[in-house]
Amino acid sequence: MSQESGANIPKTYDPQSFERKWYAYWEEHNLFHDAADESREPYSVVIPPPNVTGQLHMGHALDETLQDILVRYQRMRGKNVVWIPGCDHAGIATQAKVEESLRAEGTNRFALGREKFLARVWDWKQQYGDRIMYQLRMLGASCDWERERFTMDEGCSRAVREVFVSLYEQGLIYQGTRITNWCPSCSTAISDIEVEHETEEGHLWHLRYRIEGTDDYVEIATTRPETMFGDTGVAVHPDDERYKHLVGKTLILPVVERRIPLFADAYVDPAFGTGAVKVTPAHDPNDFEMGLRHNLEQVVVINADGTMGEGAGKYKGLDRYECRRKLVQELAEIGALVRTEKHEHSVGHCSRCKTTIEPLVSKQWFVRMEDLAKHAIAAVKDGRIRFVPERFTKIYENWLENIRDWCISRQLWWGHRIPAWHCEDCGETSVSRTDITACMHCGSTHIHQDEDVLDTWFSSALWPFETMGWPEQTVDLRHFYPTATLVTGYDIIFFWVARMVMMGLRFGGDVPFRDVFIHGLVRDSEGRKMSKSLGNGIDPVEVIEKYGADTLRFMLITGNTPGNDMRFYWERVEAARNFANKIWNASRYMLMNLEGADDAFVPEESDYTLADRWILTRSAETARAVTANLENYELGEAGRAIYEFLWSEFCDWYIELTKARLYDKENVRAKNTALYVLRTVLERTMRLLHPFMPFLTEEIWQKLPHEGHSIMRAPWPEVDEKEIDAEAEAAMTAIMEVIKVTRNLRAELGTPPGKKSALLLRVRDAALADVFAAHTDYFHALASASEVTFLAEAAPDPENVVTGALAGAAVYLPLAGLIDVEKETARLTKERDNLEKEIARLSGKLANAGFTSKAPAAVVAAEREKLAGYEEKIGLIRSRLADLAKL
Repeated sequence: MSQESGANIPKTYDPQSFERKWYAYWEEHNLFHDAADESREPYSVVIPPPNVTGQLHMGHALDETLQDILVRYQRMRGKNVVWIPGCDHAGIATQAKVEESLRAEGTNRFALGREKFLARVWDWKQQYGDRIMYQLRMLGASCDWERERFTMDEGCSRAVREVFVSLYEQGLIYQGTRITNWCPSCSTAISDIEVEHETEEGHLWHLRYRIEGTDDYVEIATTRPETMFGDTGVAVHPDDERYKHLVGKTLILPVVERRIPLFADAYVDPAFGTGAVKVTPAHDPNDFEMGLRHNLEQVVVINADGTMGEGAGKYKGLDRYECRRKLVQELAEIGALVRTEKHEHSVGHCSRCKTTIEPLVSKQWFVRMEDLAKHAIAAVKDGRIRFVPERFTKIYENWLENIRDWCISRQLWWGHRIPAWHCEDCGETSVSRTDITACMHCGSTHIHQDEDVLDTWFSSALWPFETMGWPEQTVDLRHFYPTATLVTGYDIIFFWVARMVMMGLRFGGDVPFRDVFIHGLVRDSEGRKMSKSLGNGIDPVEVIEKYGADTLRFMLITGNTPGNDMRFYWERVEAARNFANKIWNASRYMLMNLEGADDAFVPEESDYTLADRWILTRSAETARAVTANLENYELGEAGRAIYEFLWSEFCDWYIELTKARLYDKENVRAKNTALYVLRTVLERTMRLLHPFMPFLTEEIWQKLPHEGHSIMRAPWPEVDEKEIDAEAEAAMTAIMEVIKVTRNLRAELGTPPGKKSALLLRVRDAALADVFAAHTDYFHALASASEVTFLAEAAPDPENVVTGALAGAAVYLPLAGLIDVEKETARLTKERDNLEKEIARLSGKLANAGFTSKAPAAVVAAEREKLAGYEEKIGLIRSRLADLAKL
């Protein structure tokens, strides 16, 4: 057993003086690392890999704090714990960063060529990639840094290629010409879930499409007139009586003068616009499906950069929105524009750069999702995976039940290049686990590797098992997979969680995790999402540097419920810092009293006071509550339980009750008993608090008598039912209630805290009366009682007192000597006179028929309510003045 000296503990809580010191100590002693040990129960977590481009933001801080609490808790419970850190190569975001720097140099990736460009990206990754890992250390994340991974390291790259080729061989990956979401700014296709839909104020243009051979027209309505160059049909609902006679007719496309069919399709909503819709298969996903059903031509008229293409005729080269403006003007001039009306509609934007998405037909690689999704749904329905909170299960299932094939190819250079080679002679495609130099179909050497890379989410979908060495059957994979808990925000359930389940089941041989613990977003104090554009982001590193990591961590988890968004308030940061300061001061008080104490002293049962037995009981009950809440992922409730115990019970009550014994030089045994209980409870509570506030608890624990290198490896507090003394708890609670009532009465009277007064008690419960009588010293110490008198139940109520009631007892404080009668009388007389004037004014106002008949009813009601309040208050003051007159 060892301890640091407590005599030199600084007066002021200064987290900067020890937080980095302890993190270095933990790393130096390799305390974050656990080798696979089959004799112990495993508990494994993989970090949601932050982007290599990023830096710590409040969402990361919340996510990593929740994970760290769970990991530290399970480590203290003796489990074989692994928390695997790492970062994601973030294809689009990282490439954009490097291309931005190239533009500043007056060049671009095409001028450099693929090889040199990728060398620049790797240089950039080396320079900036460790930034967020350093910041996670500042936060206190106890990751196993020996196991750190990167989605493009050698092992992960091998896993990605193995999965791609295997899925291709199983017929689940294919290349096809389909309509995809195209970002003109990022210059790549993106998947459906990378599109953010926002409601925008736009327009609905009503246009005339002439029926061939007649002067009649069909009126259609569109929100995107610039796509009409790609129209290859007009559709109506088959049951729409307005158009049944026209189905099969040919229309003439205005401006373009193309002949297009009018056909019926059940997809059309007869209530939208005019009920007749233009069909542009190459530029709308729903039109694309209709085009396949009706064998329509696909005419691409918008380029990848968002400008108009060859099919736009004289509008070729114009930006799509400039084309829209000029085309609408021409349609009006030729009489094809009927009218324009305002129209709110949902518009898709790239989730990364916020550019408006352009649906485009292009050749891409896809994963067939139907079978994969079916197994992923079953894993949740049969209980192999549990969502916390449970309500997110339905969101997950709904998305999987309506899933489309996943476009996995990206027109980028940074990322896992697709392992497919196209033959220039036979036209076949070869897919291989290793690089090839000849076509696998005809043997030709005239082959070239596919230019595209895989969607970043493809590699991160393999994260739980690729980080453990798959496809090799490693010791870690056998022991730690499936992982125990995934902690993540609800905003990436589709991006990441569902895909990990699909890939884990297909390749890991089991679900990737047992529990999915979902948290909300951290918003600003007004409930807005934090963003650069709003300028409302809070940098966690700045909070850590000013207040300490423990303060930030505790603020983030308290008052936070699973799955719900939380608001960031500086007042909550201050409150968490005050809590840390309270712990520091209480620990300092106790540690200074421990100097020279007998560490070997263990009290006998008879040595314990009622307060000792109470605080030991409350300590055990708090440990039990914290454990139960952590097991149920109610981390905020667990933190609140520790807060309430430390602040309200240990500091505000128990420490105050020990002072008389600690300052008693005569009764050494009583002093040592108090110190033993203080030390025992504080040490145990530091272990409970450690997962939440690791640095502060380590600093204090090291100064207490302890065993082992670190509190991080100390055992989690277990509760023995013998520790629970329900009788002592009930008795102490009753005493505390009397003290609280007494304090409130004194506060109402404005009595100075140091001024003693008599305390009279009438106790109806005989057992309670015995408890109070045996512990009058508590009333002397904490209720400023000069004497305590017990009144018989039949005795008349004392006069000239203030009274307070609680269950089973009544409290009386004699007014004599408690207050300055003359001064209090003068104060109350002045308050009474002012109220009489207000009552007279309001009574006259309400007696005035001109006011009551003309003023709004709510105003009159408010004035009547105000008058009633004044009359009630003046009644109390008059009663109080009558009591004072008797003194």
